[in-house]
Amino acid sequence: MAKPAQGAKYRGSIRDFPNFDPSQDAETLYNAMKGFGSDKEAILELITSRSNRQRQEICQNYKSLYGKDLIADLKYELTGKFERLIVGLMRPPAYGDAKEIKDAISGIGTDEKCLIEILASRTNEQIHQLVAAYKDAYERDLEADITGDTSGHFRKMLVVLLQGTREEDDVVSEDLVQQDVQDLYEAGELKWGTDEAQFIYILGNRSKQHLRLVFDEYLKTTGKPIEASIRGELSGDFEKLMLAVVKCIRSTAEYFAERLFKAMKGLGTRDNTLIRIMVSRSELDMLDIREIFRTKYEKSLYSMIKNDTSGEYKKALLKLCGGDDDAAGQFFPEAAQVAYQMWELSAVARVELKGTVHPAGDFNPDADAKALRKAMKGLGTDEDTIIDIIAHRSNAQRQQIRQTFKSHFGRDLMADLKSELSGDLARLILGLMMPPAHYDAKQLKKAMEGAGTDEKALIEILATRTNAEIQAINEAYKEDYHKSLEDALSSDTSGHFKRILISLATGNREEGGEDRERAREDAQEIADTTSGDKSSLETRFMMILCTRSYPHLRRVFQEFVKMTNYDVEHTIKKEMSGDVRDVFVAIVQSVKNKPLFFADKLYKSMKGAGTDEKTLTRIMVSRSEIDLLNIRREFIEKYDKSLHQAIEGDTSGHFLKALLAICGGED
Repeated sequence: MAKPAQGAKYRGSIRDFPNFDPSQDAETLYNAMKGFGSDKEAILELITSRSNRQRQEICQNYKSLYGKDLIADLKYELTGKFERLIVGLMRPPAYGDAKEIKDAISGIGTDEKCLIEILASRTNEQIHQLVAAYKDAYERDLEADITGDTSGHFRKMLVVLLQGTREEDDVVSEDLVQQDVQDLYEAGELKWGTDEAQFIYILGNRSKQHLRLVFDEYLKTTGKPIEASIRGELSGDFEKLMLAVVKCIRSTAEYFAERLFKAMKGLGTRDNTLIRIMVSRSELDMLDIREIFRTKYEKSLYSMIKNDTSGEYKKALLKLCGGDDDAAGQFFPEAAQVAYQMWELSAVARVELKGTVHPAGDFNPDADAKALRKAMKGLGTDEDTIIDIIAHRSNAQRQQIRQTFKSHFGRDLMADLKSELSGDLARLILGLMMPPAHYDAKQLKKAMEGAGTDEKALIEILATRTNAEIQAINEAYKEDYHKSLEDALSSDTSGHFKRILISLATGNREEGGEDRERAREDAQEIADTTSGDKSSLETRFMMILCTRSYPHLRRVFQEFVKMTNYDVEHTIKKEMSGDVRDVFVAIVQSVKNKPLFFADKLYKSMKGAGTDEKTLTRIMVSRSEIDLLNIRREFIEKYDKSLHQAIEGDTSGHFLKALLAICGGED
């Protein structure tokens, strides 16, 4: 077990048990397993209350007293996930890792995620202990086994990590940092093809301190985080491994918090991952993981385990977790500091926004107009040609095609498309043919038409558009419907929700940077949830969330966490309800990370029974030339599957083909 550095605070959740008596513990366990059935409660209570070092002493005493192997007896008496967890706790950490890796490469197929998790996250000392434990337990060479079971650049990087030779010097050379940034840039972004060897050498050998500075400088130099370059230049398991290495360099605890969240979210629980992390981090950094988990996901690790597992298995996991951070805020001050640092990072990140639909090279509006006319002439319609042309032209080019079509044939291309296509495909193609502001204006009009209002569509559009986009929408609305957008919103909504939407629809958000002093004042203004009534609180939130610039609001949210130990989104959800809550949450999420906001919306439009084709179409059309590539990256990062896969699994026919063309690629 790697000891904490000299003077470092212990951050594990399991400690040495006071007044420890290994013989007494061995006897208690023997009695718990004697006779018919076993006392699982006694077993879990004892084993989860002892440190790993103490458990090894219990094993030795058990053998001395009863001539039996404790792990073998536990395996015989217990079953399923509970047995895997308890037996995992009984192994020394290095032997636990060795067993996990052996299982990952045994039999048909390889569990690459397990290999990545262990080898990307362990220290040099832990790697050396793992290699020795593997040799001792299985009389085999770990490097040879991994080499035989993997291939390509993925195998090369695993072998580099297996050496356990990452530099550990805290003294960093600025010249070497600059050189590494240049080498990585030239190996990826500036090169036709990618020089994977440079990525492997630098990310596999440099110290954590050095690489953190490399990542900071890389962002300043290239305008994009190193993760974006890795996603763009590498692929498959090699890409996943390199991203895991980067995450662990930045924060091992955050990497594990994310792995735990993904192990429990959605349908089904990835129990092997959950067990492996809870066991292996219980005496290292479980408190750090809990703090980051609470900050990042706005729920405690304890509450998520409690809701996602059951029986003795749940009880044992909760003991390893060591406490509920939703109760009385035991770790909130430290969690707030983590959140503050996360905001600090996001404030400096200048992520380049990229669409997936670009102007076609060698564009010929004349040829396109003729091909579209031919595709719609006579019996039947050639949908494939229509999709191939319209989905692979920019909006400006589509407007040229419309004009050329009218000049050539004296016909309205939109009217022809409308009569030839139907259903979801028609909505998608016609949406792509409209200028963006007119498309948004139409979506807002539809959201307010007929019985009932589609508040979600109103919120999605008005909470995410820039001032310039909002002003263009106002002009388009007036031109197309001979009524101001403000009047339409006034007659179709009411109360605070109406006031917020009208405020957003003015397009008067400030556009400057942050003002720290004013940000503290703004944070104080919305942090005071006790003074005044609910109406006054909503007004204060509106005045700040609807008018301040995005960079300024990021600083406000950061100061808010510092003052209250809560994320502003958490407070909105707690203090408000209905449409007002939803619109404020949408603004906050958009300010934090707009591509992630849309990735979430797309995921929700396709998950579960039935597809929300309207939302899916609206986002794919409206973001295709703005940030759909960024949305794709956020989608795969959060949901462990690509947007391309999700669309493929949830739609069909020509609608599917058109959506995939706009999506622009498989991640």
